[in-house]
Amino acid sequence: MKTVSLLIYEDAILSSLSGVMDMLLGVNRYMAEMGREPAFNLELVSEKMKNIQLHSPAQFICYKTIEEVKHTDLILAPAFEGDPTVVLRKNKAMIDWLSTMHACGTEVASLCLGSYFLAEAGLLQGKSCTSHWMALEDMRRRYPDITILPDSVMTDQEGIYTSGGAFISLNLVLYLIEKFCGREASIWTSKMFSIDMDRVNQAHFAVFQGQRRHEDEDILKAQAFIEQHYDQQISVEQIAEQANMSKRNFIRRFKVATQNTPLEYLQRVKIESAKKELEKNTQNISTLMYNAGYNDLKTFRQVFKRITGLTPQEYRRKYCRSAAALNN
Repeated sequence: MKTVSLLIYEDAILSSLSGVMDMLLGVNRYMAEMGREPAFNLELVSEKMKNIQLHSPAQFICYKTIEEVKHTDLILAPAFEGDPTVVLRKNKAMIDWLSTMHACGTEVASLCLGSYFLAEAGLLQGKSCTSHWMALEDMRRRYPDITILPDSVMTDQEGIYTSGGAFISLNLVLYLIEKFCGREASIWTSKMFSIDMDRVNQAHFAVFQGQRRHEDEDILKAQAFIEQHYDQQISVEQIAEQANMSKRNFIRRFKVATQNTPLEYLQRVKIESAKKELEKNTQNISTLMYNAGYNDLKTFRQVFKRITGLTPQEYRRKYCRSAAALNN
């Protein structure tokens, strides 16, 4: 039996806690039906208090504090809501405990934004991780020694696990169930909780927000130019002129400020415009392609799938209500 310690703190998101509890306890029920011993001993662990009131209208009773946990097989750090700087400062003792426990051989996993806890504990240094797509840019700035994988649903490296955003983080729980209990238990859990198995990409969930959290005014002007003229055939040289820079210097500064090259940024803006159109209506793909500034359908489809993980047709079926109705 694996002992799993689920961290409880007031900033934790309720679904990030309850989803894990439901799945692990569900596996125990499955094991009982199969005439086998329970797979997981689930502990709710807090820093000091036994009663933890979340910001949402829910309260958890924890039977152990971090000081009382002498041994556990796996620690799960759930997602949180609020300013990461504030949340991390409030929970420094818990973060330090994660580092200590991992040094003693305990495996550690994060759900969604729980990746911040692992990063602060130094557990991701020199490694790769994923998280909620909205946090990736901030994590890149805070933790330059970590390789951020924006499209990955989960990572597994030397007993350290991270997962993508929100409910997709439950795919990591499903993965851990398969790792510890076998494929049959994982399939049963997938069916019981209606979770797609073997999901490997979260790119199509992301909303491109312009990456403007920097103070380079010249690059901000260039970004604004791209966003106003993305549907035209503009070159990197034209964009560099807007910032009064040489092409080489412009590309370097643009990459430092936004983490993308100018061409990558232009493609992201184009594809984001196409995504919005696909979500709203069912007009033909060629029209969408031209409106997004592409002239070649093959290139448009290739770039769209590379950025989102889906073809334009797949994205429309997934997110356009009228298209879904036509398919039913």
